[in-house]
Amino acid sequence: QLQLVESGGGLVQPGGSLRLSCAASGFTLDYYAVSWFRQAPGKEREGVSCISRSGVFTKYADSVKGRIAISRDNAKNTVYLQMDSLKPEDTAVYYCAAKGTTLYSRYNCEYGAMDVWGRGTAVTVSS
Repeated sequence: QLQLVESGGGLVQPGGSLRLSCAASGFTLDYYAVSWFRQAPGKEREGVSCISRSGVFTKYADSVKGRIAISRDNAKNTVYLQMDSLKPEDTAVYYCAAKGTTLYSRYNCEYGAMDVWGRGTAVTVSS
């Protein structure tokens, strides 16, 4: 059974930090690009960040650029999202998703259709 499980969410004050983890089970992330999405209540899902299968290429939404860093440790089958200087508008449920790649798309980093989704972890930024 292919699964992604997010963890690390919680309540944090504005300006605080969190590190989210996305752990894969039932498959290896070696050949998957991984993206983080978020969805606030009543809002559409938004792409936050993505990382290519080797970790060479990354992409960030303008709203989080400079405050968030994505990384991966394929040996641990895990992708991380380090979030600093958090703002109330960062409040959302954060999801990770994996997309299989080919040799041609091995450097891709996109928010397109995904193959596997996690169930999400809630992040609340409030004083």
